[in-house]
Amino acid sequence: MDGEKQATPPESGVFPAARGLSRRQRNLLVITESFFVIVLIVVWITSGLLQKSTNLLVLFLYSFPSEFLMAILPHEPVLIYFGKFFSPATVLAVALSSTLIVELTNYFVIGNLFDLRALQKIKSSPLADKMVKLFLRAPFLALWFFAFMPVIFYPFRFLTVLSKYPAWKYILAVALGRGPRFFLLALLGKSVKVPISALILFTLALFLMGAVPYTTSYLKKRHLKARQLRAAAERNCE
Repeated sequence: MDGEKQATPPESGVFPAARGLSRRQRNLLVITESFFVIVLIVVWITSGLLQKSTNLLVLFLYSFPSEFLMAILPHEPVLIYFGKFFSPATVLAVALSSTLIVELTNYFVIGNLFDLRALQKIKSSPLADKMVKLFLRAPFLALWFFAFMPVIFYPFRFLTVLSKYPAWKYILAVALGRGPRFFLLALLGKSVKVPISALILFTLALFLMGAVPYTTSYLKKRHLKARQLRAAAERNCE
């Protein structure tokens, strides 16, 4: 779309949407947003009452823990569940509005993360550069497609910021991808009487699928570190 293969011009910092805010203000905003999402995650996980609620405010707030950064809480079962009680259009309007707020928050938070000195190496690595160039071949199409498909989406949040892709285009692509997806999930909940037990099992399965990459990465790092320690010990014994 509209010549988007070209990266946007460099700006001060990686976060154009934060223009006009000082670094201290941005940090305060990010900390506040992150704390708010963490509290929502804890409340949601520990409150059985909320998990069974049909209050639309619960649906609105659920987008924060299910869409924030690399969250592994699935949104699909919740949309199907609310589709049993509300029209697909209502579920779409509530869920999409909060999702877009969360994605704009992600844009801010990730921008601040890549401003940290500890992540500068990742930002300037050859792999990141290669991924950004690949993403910029068709950024809007990629964001729209993967926002609609049932796949892990968080890598594209990071690529969006790394490539300095405009925030408004990112939000538009997410809206056009997530919108039909949310509507179809709510329609499924309205059309098919999915048992609560099936939704719970579905949620658990999606949670475990989302947790696998984190667990695998952690175990690989532990294994590599153990090998390095053994190699260092063997060299010291020689």
